[in-house]
Amino acid sequence: MDKELFDYVAERVEILKTADTSTQVTRDAATAWQEAVAADSSEAAVEEATNKFLGIMQDRPTTIDGVIGFLSGPAKEMLGEEAAAAGLAVQEQRKAEGAKWCDCPSCKAATEILAKFGRVEL
Repeated sequence: MDKELFDYVAERVEILKTADTSTQVTRDAATAWQEAVAADSSEAAVEEATNKFLGIMQDRPTTIDGVIGFLSGPAKEMLGEEAAAAGLAVQEQRKAEGAKWCDCPSCKAATEILAKFGRVEL
């Protein structure tokens, strides 16, 4: 992996590790990637750690339809009717503009990494 791609992944992995929107599985995967590449920065080790990380992240990002479903249902009780409705309007507009994924920091970082490796389309 060239330095530019490595830095791109590393920057987003740090977001995934620290964002309050990340699940524990995501945080653990991000930490494991960081520890693996710190322990062995050889091309083979970085590739292996990255492939393992991508495998874990593959199904982690929420689709735009998933976000809309959340805001249409459970979010009303969790966030309140007004906040859920406001969020729903934003996400429906994003979908109308062609968005495919949630735009929270975690989903954004995850989809950017996955897209770089051809695993999802943005």
